[in-house]
Amino acid sequence: MIVKNPVTDTAVAVMTREHPTWKRGLDLSLTMVLLPVLAPLLGLIALYIRCVSRGPIFFVQSRVGYGGESFAIYKFRTMRVSREPRDEKHRRYVAVRSASDGPIAKPSYQDDLIRGGRLLRKLSLDELPQLFNVLKGSMSLVGPRPDLLQLEDYTPMQARRFEVMPGMTGLWQVSGKNSLSFDQMIELDLRYIDNCSMLTDLGILLKTVLVLINQHNE
Repeated sequence: MIVKNPVTDTAVAVMTREHPTWKRGLDLSLTMVLLPVLAPLLGLIALYIRCVSRGPIFFVQSRVGYGGESFAIYKFRTMRVSREPRDEKHRRYVAVRSASDGPIAKPSYQDDLIRGGRLLRKLSLDELPQLFNVLKGSMSLVGPRPDLLQLEDYTPMQARRFEVMPGMTGLWQVSGKNSLSFDQMIELDLRYIDNCSMLTDLGILLKTVLVLINQHNE
């Protein structure tokens, strides 16, 4: 896919790397084990959202994925339904943060969160429906984290993050996440792409569990 960056007026071309057979096998095998185990938790979260807030249980949003193609990402809804779409506002926020050297912390939507939404986000429980993205093949368990920026918002070098499948977790998440700058995130994404292996993925998955446990104990 080729688009033009409106800021630099340069073409952004996205090449793709073949999705390794071992990686798809790891994704499917772990997801098929996790879904039955997590099914009661998924059901409880869905019931809770239905009880405390009017609106859909799931939040579905378009993100840029493998090869620069758009896909629908699934999350549990943690915010009240708004008449005004927040996507473009969030995209502008991320674009501003990506041009700075500061950390790419998320904007504060505390007043818009449903009751208990902050806890769901803190424990990353809102991300669990992305296991269905993994089953569908639009995401991997490990890979560059998809964000709200569009392909044309990236420079050609930054757009290399779309050479591989986006992930539920990745090197960025276990290396500091929102405390890092956008350039540091890109650097970690490219490091992962250039050194991807089964051992790397298993190591990142283990570190992700440890990060979530440490967050819970804070």
